Amino acid sequence: EVSLAAAVAGAAGVDGAFQVAKDCIQVLGGIGFTWEHDAHLALRRAQTLRITLGPSAAWRRRVARLALDGTRRTLGVELPPEAETVRDRIRTELRAAAALDGRARLTHLADHGYTAPHLPAPWGKGADPVTQLVIAEELQAADLTPVDMVIGGWVVPTLIAHGDTAQQERFLAPSLRGDLVWCQLFSEPGAGSDLAGLTARAEKTDGGWLITGQKVWTSMARDAHWGVLLARTDTAVPKHRGISYFLLDMTSPGIDIRPLRQITGEAEFNEVFLDEVFIPDDLLVGAPGDGWKLARTTLANERVALSHDSVGSGAEALLEAAAASDGLDDERLTTLGGHLCDAQTGAVLALRTTLRTVSGQQPGAEASVAKLLGVEHQQRVWETCVDWQGTAALTGEGERHDAVWMFLNSRCLSIAGGTTEVQLNIIGERMLGLPRDPEPTEKG
Repeated sequence: EVSLAAAVAGAAGVDGAFQVAKDCIQVLGGIGFTWEHDAHLALRRAQTLRITLGPSAAWRRRVARLALDGTRRTLGVELPPEAETVRDRIRTELRAAAALDGRARLTHLADHGYTAPHLPAPWGKGADPVTQLVIAEELQAADLTPVDMVIGGWVVPTLIAHGDTAQQERFLAPSLRGDLVWCQLFSEPGAGSDLAGLTARAEKTDGGWLITGQKVWTSMARDAHWGVLLARTDTAVPKHRGISYFLLDMTSPGIDIRPLRQITGEAEFNEVFLDEVFIPDDLLVGAPGDGWKLARTTLANERVALSHDSVGSGAEALLEAAAASDGLDDERLTTLGGHLCDAQTGAVLALRTTLRTVSGQQPGAEASVAKLLGVEHQQRVWETCVDWQGTAALTGEGERHDAVWMFLNSRCLSIAGGTTEVQLNIIGERMLGLPRDPEPTEKG
């Protein structure tokens, strides 16, 4: 493991520093080409290290050979001594869950706060970052996997923060147990990334609201029992203030769901058309006009996660393909080693974020760096997997999670959860201190 760490540093760190130093001089312009700035010292140091350590391609090949021989780096956090007291209690609690199976196990875990430990009791365990990491380790050791609520993982904290008692009693426990599946009806065709520009309207009627409009990119709309929906309840106020947040029974009359086929051939996305769909008053969350605030809800004590895997599924798939081949030439060994270096660099960056959280600091804009680099890495890895398959990739069925499917599906990663362009803006403005983009002006 130590040898692999050194090889990764030789392959990735020095080349990266050299490129950054060159870019720094270029961006600085004339001043960067003078002794008035220290940029030239960084360039000289990086170049010295490159010459001393030798060509980076050789280090990449060394990383590839070590990984093919089974060497892996295991990442972990050294937790404070009090974590062991927490661990004993958690381990004891989980023994009862391990004795169950199926739905009974999932229900037991949910009812004892393990579906989302970061949430406050009684829905979670009010777990701080250290306790969350201990819980994750003990769940893995006991081979226990709580419910993945998907969209419900966003809905539940919102209802805890803003829902009334009746809404919490009706929806929280079933969601945590996995008995309710949620979808999110926010995006609209004409609003783009401007959520406040939505036009779906909610008109007051006896006992509730009539919703008319169209939503798009709604994942799991055909499978969800319930949806969270934003609609405009007041057109006479600024657009951010006239939006309200509703809970929608997806079996309600007037809902027309039309699947949108993706490049993978699947149809997880949907268009949803709403024609005077009735939502009763008791399914409005908060007050009319609170929708924008609710849509932006975040809890101070958010989920903390740590992956102990420093390679990732894509690079492991590439290693399997390499091991199954008759042998790799230097070019492919260099490519493989480069991907493995990127994977481990990303894993260490994620570890740094976890350490910041455990030490009581809030994650900053570096999360955008992690997403930007992680997405680019995954896309490159699956492209390489397909390239190595050659013509076999052209005639494959593209079954879910095979290399071809993953290659196609990876294209969504730079769009979902904040596009590459958005991440670059965040990095430029919040980390590099560059001026903000000018605010768009409304016409008329």
